[in-house]
Amino acid sequence: MYVDPVAYVIEGLTPVSRHGQYLIDLKIKNHDALATLTRGAAGQDQIETLISCANICEALYRMGFGVEYGDVVKHGQDALHAVGKRGIETGKFILKAQEMQALNSMMELHDAQMEVITIKDMEKAVLIIKREYEQKKMRPIVEKS
Repeated sequence: MYVDPVAYVIEGLTPVSRHGQYLIDLKIKNHDALATLTRGAAGQDQIETLISCANICEALYRMGFGVEYGDVVKHGQDALHAVGKRGIETGKFILKAQEMQALNSMMELHDAQMEVITIKDMEKAVLIIKREYEQKKMRPIVEKS
């Protein structure tokens, strides 16, 4: 039960972009992870940040935010999957040129999505991800035999 259900509803309708510091912190974290990856210095934390970013981007796309950018989402997810798999196999997360371009495009889409969604939209996207994770519908980086 919510203490103030009206405030909860109003907050849910608030654009994420109105939460300036939160959005700035999120962008810094995401862009820093991508920059660290492009320098060949990414570790597990940066990869997990990028996976979270990509998952939110895909969930928002599926909710209708950026429907014309399906190829950006797919190529970004594929690039992240490939670099993640290589990183697990070799111990270093190194991008290929086309993967860097795909991840940059996906990051641009994610940034644009953050400018137009509401808090409620973000909550729905997180729920989609959580549900699919629990149902084991996520594509693992390494297939377990």
